[in-house]
Amino acid sequence: MPEPAEIDLYVEDPRWEGAVADLEALVIRAVAAGLAAAPERPAEAVAVSVLLADDEAVRELNRTWRGKDKPTNVLSFPAAPQPRHLGVAAPLGDLVLAYDTLLRESAEQSKPLAHHLVHLLVHGTLHLLGQDHETGEAEADAMEALEIAALAGLGIPNPYADEPDFPGG
Repeated sequence: MPEPAEIDLYVEDPRWEGAVADLEALVIRAVAAGLAAAPERPAEAVAVSVLLADDEAVRELNRTWRGKDKPTNVLSFPAAPQPRHLGVAAPLGDLVLAYDTLLRESAEQSKPLAHHLVHLLVHGTLHLLGQDHETGEAEADAMEALEIAALAGLGIPNPYADEPDFPGG
């Protein structure tokens, strides 16, 4: 049975606070769902940091670390392996999400912002655990299936479905 995760939330852009109800609880549930969905779950306690920022902050990180001078919805930064210390959660990595991009994408896709946020937190967490949708179609399909299952467990419809199945959608 995997150990519990330590999930630290940092809200850099205050617009997040008013846009999503019970923000901290939602972030914790989403990251925990991503951890639980992974085929290779960590056996030890892990620490994940989540930064909720704006497009400019994410653009700067994307430019610096990926050579892409544009904002994106979520960035995942896996932590380098470190020696294990008894009683201390092992750093798994950091997730950074861009408010403006998520807000725009959720509107374009006619999805509640909270659902899109949870999806991208699950997606990013799976990246921290080594899942990669950019290495081939089979890997992309496998990662999508993990995301869909994790989201279903949280009562969130399949984000890849053509017709979202949620109230008001």
